[in-house]
Amino acid sequence: MVTLTQIPEGWPTDESQALAVQDELRGRVVLDEPGPPPGAGLVTGVDVAYDDERDVVAAAAVALDAATLEVVEESTAVGRVAFPYVPGLLAFREIPTVLAALDALRTGPGLVVCDGYGLAHPRRFGLAAHLGVLTGLPVIGVAKNPFTFTYEQPGARRGDSSPLVDERGEEVGRALRTRDAVKPVFVSVGHRVGLDNACDHVLRLTPHFRLPESTRRADALCREALRTVLMAG
Repeated sequence: MVTLTQIPEGWPTDESQALAVQDELRGRVVLDEPGPPPGAGLVTGVDVAYDDERDVVAAAAVALDAATLEVVEESTAVGRVAFPYVPGLLAFREIPTVLAALDALRTGPGLVVCDGYGLAHPRRFGLAAHLGVLTGLPVIGVAKNPFTFTYEQPGARRGDSSPLVDERGEEVGRALRTRDAVKPVFVSVGHRVGLDNACDHVLRLTPHFRLPESTRRADALCREALRTVLMAG
């Protein structure tokens, strides 16, 4: 199912407005809940694909059975890019369309997994945190790169991890090895999930590949949705 989205009324249009929204919402992030148990209920991956020349963004939400990783439901949404490209404010480009894709699911999404950051963000409010506060859902971020943070290489075996730290030495996430001797992914909490639990979820979501199945499936689906809408003119 494809949902067409509009940019919400009052959505920030410039950097100063977006920073003010981050400042307002950041204090609402819940960090003292463990989150749903790994392997139970649903896990939903969300991802987006852009065509900046045509000012179009497509989002996908793919709900998986957390125990079997089989697809339970999927949805897509397509709309206009909601915000200009500003490092650290990428969530404002994506969230309206991601919310529309999540809202189109008939099943409750359970734990939401973003291809991006939560606390591992210069302002401690990446997409996973922002999405969690707006929806009230438990959300984690799993990124391919460490953004502006540093880490020691974890051990070479699957499941090995090391802290992802800021300039003051504060742990904002973890570098987690999901495949033996393969580059780690970078896990950070967004809302209503603890970091240990987030890493356990990611390991369950990566039985065969470096990236979570939730991310892989959402990435493929949003790219397909973008191609379809562009071909339709």
